[in-house]
Amino acid sequence: MTNLQEIETIIEKAILVGVNLQNDRNFNYSMEELESLAEALDVEVIGSVTQNLERVNPSHYVGTGKIEEIKHFVDEAQANLVIFNDELSPSQIRNLEHDLECKVIDRTMLILDIFDRRANTREAQMQVELAQLQYMLPRLVGLHASLSRQGGGTGGGFRNRGAGETKLELDRRKIEDQIAKLRKDLEVVKSIRETQRKKRRKNEVPVVSLVGYTNAGKSTIMNRLLKKIGQEDNKQVFEKDMLFATLDTSVRNIELPDKKTFLLTDTVGFVSKLPHHLVKAFRSTLEEARDADLLLHVVDVSNEQHPFMMDVTNKTLSEVDVEGIPTIYVYNKSDLANVKYPLVSGDNIWISAQEGDGLDDLVELIRQHVFSDYVECEMLIPFDRGDVVSYLNSNAQVKETEYEEQGTKLLVELKNADLKKYEQYVIK
Repeated sequence: MTNLQEIETIIEKAILVGVNLQNDRNFNYSMEELESLAEALDVEVIGSVTQNLERVNPSHYVGTGKIEEIKHFVDEAQANLVIFNDELSPSQIRNLEHDLECKVIDRTMLILDIFDRRANTREAQMQVELAQLQYMLPRLVGLHASLSRQGGGTGGGFRNRGAGETKLELDRRKIEDQIAKLRKDLEVVKSIRETQRKKRRKNEVPVVSLVGYTNAGKSTIMNRLLKKIGQEDNKQVFEKDMLFATLDTSVRNIELPDKKTFLLTDTVGFVSKLPHHLVKAFRSTLEEARDADLLLHVVDVSNEQHPFMMDVTNKTLSEVDVEGIPTIYVYNKSDLANVKYPLVSGDNIWISAQEGDGLDDLVELIRQHVFSDYVECEMLIPFDRGDVVSYLNSNAQVKETEYEEQGTKLLVELKNADLKKYEQYVIK
């Protein structure tokens, strides 16, 4: 497969181009984000060209008059790449590269390349490759524009076909075969993931899923919670102040001091204009959130665009049918936002994961949501059922233990499922 990483060896200087459609109030932030995406690939951004339009130009994305301005900028700045802020059609890429006489990529290709570099697990790598191939398939003509269209045999079925056209068909077939293979392989991974989910549901371990915009601090929250309960060794997930620092789904078992446990999952972060193919490819990963008992929607409250980021996250979750799940809104980076923290208001909490402030309150909120079915009772367990006492000591919070003539008397807080299992021993 032609890898988008080949851009890395070519890119030195880039110019960004964006069209502000119908006075989009988030346009300026979208352009800032495009620059951050470019910088994530070590691209030096020289400057940007923008245009206000009611609708994009179907042939060139920007108005034809802007082409000259961009071309002049490219020549003057000696740029060798132009990055457009939306997904371009195959014909737009072809026309722009012809007129600008330099490499043209769009926002989608940029995000795909970042995902390609960040993917560490085999599943994430397959998901990214599938999205790349689906993006490339309709753009093969543009990729092969420089191939010779002359020649062709004098016999057989290729009499009227050029060498480029023959190569194009071969590539198309190869890509379609690879797409089919990747889909099949991902179905196997999906079935394994579903088996794991069923096992969790059977064990009745609550699942709490971290969701949110990229770089909101989801991985930092997971790591601080692990450290808080003394489980940070070999369990830490990668965290860094960068877009899409982690793509791979992480699942960690969080055991609280009172023996209550829940699974905390961390999924890929979102970004505006996330490529549709990418959302589809990562669907099985994102479905981790769909089966959660509780969502922690992590928000970078220090970013003035955070309401827009929340909207993007909610829309993306809706695309993969993650709806109707109880949600705690975690306003992170409060220390950088000059707001009061730690603070709890209903299902909203303001914290600083980096500073570690507010984590106790967050755990208490989680506890209220996922352990609401826990009950406190007294049990009298015969001495010959030491296995029950042992189980409750390991899986419930035993508050008091007394030894009486008839057996062991426990004051215990346990989940409903265990109460039903051992209700014959309940005395109060």
